[in-house]
Amino acid sequence: MSSSIPVSDSLSNVRYEIRGQLAQRAHEMERQGYEIISLNIGNPGLFGFRTPETIRMAMIENLATSEAYCHQKGIFPAREAVVMQQQDRGVMDVTAEDVFIGNGVSELIDLTLRALLNTGDEVLIPSPDYPLWTAAVTLNGGKAVHYPCTPANGFEPDIGQLEKLITPRTRALVVINPNNPTGAVYSRATLEKIVALAEQHGLVLFADEIYDGMTYDDAEFVPLATLAKNTLCGTFSGLSKVYRACGFRVGWVSFSGAHGKASEYLHALDLLASLRLCSNVPGQWGVQTALGGFQSLRDLIEPGGRLYESRRAVIENVERSPYLTLVPPGGSMYAFVGVDRDALPGFDDHAFALQLLEEEHVLVAPGSSFNVDYRNYFRITLLPEAGVIEEVFVRIDSILKKLIK
Repeated sequence: MSSSIPVSDSLSNVRYEIRGQLAQRAHEMERQGYEIISLNIGNPGLFGFRTPETIRMAMIENLATSEAYCHQKGIFPAREAVVMQQQDRGVMDVTAEDVFIGNGVSELIDLTLRALLNTGDEVLIPSPDYPLWTAAVTLNGGKAVHYPCTPANGFEPDIGQLEKLITPRTRALVVINPNNPTGAVYSRATLEKIVALAEQHGLVLFADEIYDGMTYDDAEFVPLATLAKNTLCGTFSGLSKVYRACGFRVGWVSFSGAHGKASEYLHALDLLASLRLCSNVPGQWGVQTALGGFQSLRDLIEPGGRLYESRRAVIENVERSPYLTLVPPGGSMYAFVGVDRDALPGFDDHAFALQLLEEEHVLVAPGSSFNVDYRNYFRITLLPEAGVIEEVFVRIDSILKKLIK
C-alpha cells in the first residue's frame, strides 16, 4: 500500500510561484522575527492603501440584504454598473445579461475557460504572463501556447510570431493589458492587429484588464472591446487593484462582439456560475459606487501621487545601477527588472531571489515564474513608498556585487 496520497496528474504542469516556496520561506522567517519587505505580490492593503470609504459604506449599508444567495450572474446593480462603464467607453452591445460577477477575476478565468475548452484545445497566452492563465488552461484540459512579448519590443507582442502559433486547435487569445508582470501598455495599432487575427481565425478574445486606467505619463489604455466587433470578446476587471479591495474578492467579465455565435457558450457559462451558486454578495454592493463615483486612482498615478513616485524611484534606481535594465512600466503596479547577462553571465533568477531573501530580507518574484524561457529577470511591485524602494535597491545592489565577486 502506498504511504502517500497521490496527486492529480492535472497538476503536473501547474505552478504559481508568486505564492510558492520563496513566499513560504519568507513566512517562516517572519515567524522567526525577521522583517521582510514583500514585493512578490500586488496586495495594496498590505502597504497601507485603503479601499475608498464610499465603497466600504455601500457594502455596510446593504449588509442586511446580503444574507441570501443572489442571482448566479450577480446582483443587478453591479452588473448594470459594468454595462454603463462599457457604454461610456463606446461598447454599446453589452447588457446586464452579458455580465458575470465572480469571486475575483481569478474565479472567472477558470469558469470561462472551463466552458470553452475540450481536451487538447489551445489558448494563446502572452509570455511573460500572469501565471493563473496558463494554470487555468492546463487544469481545464487545454494547452497553453505562449506568444513572445520581448524586452526588445517593449514587451508588446510580435504579431508575425503570434500569427504563426495559430493552429486548427486554437480556440482563444488572451490579452493582458496593462500587463502583469511587465507594465506594458499595448498600443492601439498592436491591439487592432490582435483583433484582426482573432476575427480572421474565429478566436474568442479574453481581455484581462484588471489594471484598466492604471497608466502613467502619456500611456494610453485602449479597451479591447472597443475594437472587437466580429468575434466574441470577454473583458475582465474588478475591484482588487484600481479600487484597492483585493480581500473583497469581486471581479467581473462582460461579453461583447459576436453574441450571435456565442449563445451556447454563454449558456454553458451560466450553468457553471449556477453550480457555484453565486459570488460574495456584500462585496458586489461596492461595484456601482466604485464605477460611478470619484476615481481616486487618479491621485495615485499622476506626478506626486504615491504609485507614480514609487515607479519613478524604480526607474531612477535601475538607471543608476550598472547591472540592471528596465523597460519603464507604462501601467499596472509592477516593474519587470532585468539583470545584465554580460556582467553576470551565470545569473539565475531563483538563486538570486533566495539569496536576496535570506541575506537582505527582500522577497521578489523570479522572472521565470511568468512562463518565460530566460532566467535573468525579476518582478517587483510598485506599492511600497518611494523611500522603501530606495532601500530595496540598496539591498539588491549588495547581492549583485557579491555575485560579481
